[in-house]
Amino acid sequence: MVDILHRVAIKASTAEVYTALTTVEGLAGWWATNTKGKGNDISGVLQFRFDAGGFDMEVLELDPAKRVRWEAVEGPEEWVGTHVDWNLEQVDDYAVVLFKHEGWKEPVEFMHHCSTKWAVFLLSLKSLVETGKGAPDPHDVKIDNWN
Repeated sequence: MVDILHRVAIKASTAEVYTALTTVEGLAGWWATNTKGKGNDISGVLQFRFDAGGFDMEVLELDPAKRVRWEAVEGPEEWVGTHVDWNLEQVDDYAVVLFKHEGWKEPVEFMHHCSTKWAVFLLSLKSLVETGKGAPDPHDVKIDNWN
C-alpha cells in the first residue's frame, strides 16, 4: 500500500480549519462547489461531484479541532476503500494540517494526478480559511486532461 502525504500551515485556529473540513459550506468553499451530505456526523456520507466524476466519503472519525477521517465508499476504483485523514495541530498562530490519503494499492498514474490535485485543493483550503475565498472545483487550477 502507498499513501499521498502533504503538510500545510494555515494562519488560523484548528477550530476554523476543522469547520472547513466538516461542514458542507466549508467543503464547497475549497474542494467541490457541488457538495452534499453530512460531514459533522460519524457514519454520515459526503458526496463530492466534479466535472470529471465524483466521490462519496463516509465520515469515520471526528475529533473537534484535531482530526477528521473519511473512507471513500463510491468513486473511481482506485479510491474505493482508501482513507483520507486530516490531523490538525495548533502551532503558535498556525493550524498545521498533516494530510494523508492512504491505502492506495499501487502508485498508478492516477495516484500521481491525485497527489498534485490534493496539493492544489489544500492550498484552496488555506486560501478559504485565511482570506474567505477558496478555489473549489470548477474554479481550481487545472493540471491535465483529467482536470
